[in-house]
Amino acid sequence: MTKRKVALIKRRFGKFGGLEKYASRLTQAFSEQGCEIHILTADAPSAQKLSSSIFIHKFPVDSFLSYRTLDLFDKATTRWLEKNPMDIVFGLDRSRYQTHLRAGNGVHASFLDMRRKTDSFLKQATYSINPLHKMILEIEKKGFEGKELKRLFTNSHLVENQILERYNVDPKKITVVHNGVEWKEFSHPFSTWLEAKAKIAGMSKIDPSQFQFLFIGNGYERKGLSYLLKGLSLLKEKEFHLSVVGKEKNISKYHALVTQLGLQNNVTFFGPQKDSTPFYQLADALVIPSIYDPFANVTVEGLAMGVFVITSAFNGGKEVLTNFSGTTIESLFDPLSMKYALEVAMLNPKTWLRSQNIRDSVQYLDFSNQLEAIVQPCLHD
Repeated sequence: MTKRKVALIKRRFGKFGGLEKYASRLTQAFSEQGCEIHILTADAPSAQKLSSSIFIHKFPVDSFLSYRTLDLFDKATTRWLEKNPMDIVFGLDRSRYQTHLRAGNGVHASFLDMRRKTDSFLKQATYSINPLHKMILEIEKKGFEGKELKRLFTNSHLVENQILERYNVDPKKITVVHNGVEWKEFSHPFSTWLEAKAKIAGMSKIDPSQFQFLFIGNGYERKGLSYLLKGLSLLKEKEFHLSVVGKEKNISKYHALVTQLGLQNNVTFFGPQKDSTPFYQLADALVIPSIYDPFANVTVEGLAMGVFVITSAFNGGKEVLTNFSGTTIESLFDPLSMKYALEVAMLNPKTWLRSQNIRDSVQYLDFSNQLEAIVQPCLHD
């Protein structure tokens, strides 16, 4: 029997992140179905054969101009596909041509709309002339509306609705598959969170008796850290601590904001971490005040670790919350609304029973189930 040939398009395959994790998992999932996999990327070893059925093809299209890099990579992969016909062309980035697409980046036009609510007038004025935005929007439109596209996967109904509002896409082509999580892999660190909490708190000089909030995200502005800090400053009960994990270029801005709000004794910046598991073990509540997130991976990671989740309405991950596993911030830009959500969380400190119920609520999102929900429809289209 001839192996089905599958091309996976992911410009930054080697970079670590949520989309890269999905690319790696999908590669393995298609391979387990007996497919021959061709990864089209820009940052992996050139033309390297990974196994008997997985190949990497590198297209070195780096440019000082980011919009040119996008365009050149897309055109290079299109030329390669013209010479090397595939049964399935699966896009994991913004591409003009594919038979199947996972819109993990969401909808750029909707992202810009959210930015208009937070950026200065001068910054907003650059949107229409910025060549990067123009290129992304052009590729996005052709990718979503392409005649060759058989199925469009979104990781939330939030993104599904945004696509249908803006683009000419047949609703029947869209399949919503929420992000998966390493539910089984989190079993051991979850089962030991009670012992680990005291140890981690001691190493970090944090009082474990205080309510522990957690923020995880790279790029604090888009992830909404300032809204969280302002909400925390309004809490009358100051027996809490916030751990901030992630990378930020302008970190001094947030140190200054913490001082301005009088939260010096309540906030610790830990910077980027290779493993966030210890912070989930420490946390009572994870706060995701994103300005725009198609589906923040940390949502399901926190839930799989038994952590109560507070999120903005602009995170597609809100769709997997239950009335006992988390709450949504009614109005992200209203500090009082943030304060209320934080107070709801503080009424639900982590206990063994509560954390077990939260963890069990996302068992169905184990990666094995979510990958199956993507791979099988592709093989039968």
